[in-house]
Amino acid sequence: MKRMKSILLLSAALACGASAKPNVLFIMTDDLNDYIGAYGHPTVQTPNLDKLAARGMLFRNAYCQYALCGPSRNSIMSGLYPDQTGLYNLHDLLRDVHPDAVTMSQHFMNNGYVAARVGKIFHYNNPSDIGTDGHDDPTSWNERINPKGRDKQVEADGLIESVTGKGGFGAQLSWYADPTGRDEDHTDGMVATESIALMKKYAAAGKPFFLGVGFYKPHTPYVAPKKYFDLYDLGKIKVPTVPEGYFDTIPEPAKQSLLARAAENTLSDELARKSILAYWATISFVDAQIGRVLDALDETGLRDNTIVLFSSDHGYHMGEHGHYQKRTLFEESARVPLIIDAPGLRQRGAQTDALAEMVDFYPTLSALAGLPKP
Repeated sequence: MKRMKSILLLSAALACGASAKPNVLFIMTDDLNDYIGAYGHPTVQTPNLDKLAARGMLFRNAYCQYALCGPSRNSIMSGLYPDQTGLYNLHDLLRDVHPDAVTMSQHFMNNGYVAARVGKIFHYNNPSDIGTDGHDDPTSWNERINPKGRDKQVEADGLIESVTGKGGFGAQLSWYADPTGRDEDHTDGMVATESIALMKKYAAAGKPFFLGVGFYKPHTPYVAPKKYFDLYDLGKIKVPTVPEGYFDTIPEPAKQSLLARAAENTLSDELARKSILAYWATISFVDAQIGRVLDALDETGLRDNTIVLFSSDHGYHMGEHGHYQKRTLFEESARVPLIIDAPGLRQRGAQTDALAEMVDFYPTLSALAGLPKP
């Protein structure tokens, strides 16, 4: 028997919804694990996500359907498992296989909403596709905005460091602490700015909206203003280790996925600590941009009639099990952060251990908005 989707338990915590159609603010990050204060991380500073968790419901056991950007995002937006979509590769396009699919944002469009995307919701090559439509699905949106910020310029200027000393920054650990750039000059700062402008426009027009706010960080390269790097002390970072013989104790496929990135399996302690600090810095940078968007939600008077869902496309390793980045079935890669705030939520600041899946975002948001079952 097909189990009842446990994420829908959220509805049991809701009082009667608002009379007007609730807006949806769908906030996605890229390659973010649970290095968040509200999830118990002792060091990483995420005051805005912590505030959202104190207002909404935090899911401690939420999982992606595929620990790779493209298949995960196609699954999220279609409401189908990868085994149903048949899309397992990074660059697979939903419409190539399912031309008549009704995506999550389309479902809202079909029910009187305006749907817009700023930044990365469907897959993009990151950072090479920044400023383009990437692998986006144009049918899913009324409006699309593709910011391109200072981080792309520092990439072109050759300022980014990496563990190999070579290019290809989206595929390896790499970083740059920008000493001159303001938040608003970076791509994710522009994602926040453009999203705020759209919210204000829709608020003025009285239009219910589904707004996909897609941040590109903390995906590599870890580029952010230097002030976020300065939040952390390189000398106090401890690199995760594995006991001798560990890889002989796990199934061969798991071993292969952990050891697939040779350049990152043998990092010096210094390079590992620099990578971890840079990852933390970009998390704090993204948190600040999310805070700007949520503050604007309050300033426009939309907060009490807006459903907010925050998550990431999958998790991420930073040295756990001797691995960096993603593409494993270990908790670090498969588990995602998930916080939902909704009008009428009675028990604010609640946390749940209930199992949740990203494939359930589509029916859950539809149910919370009072839309027909997709």
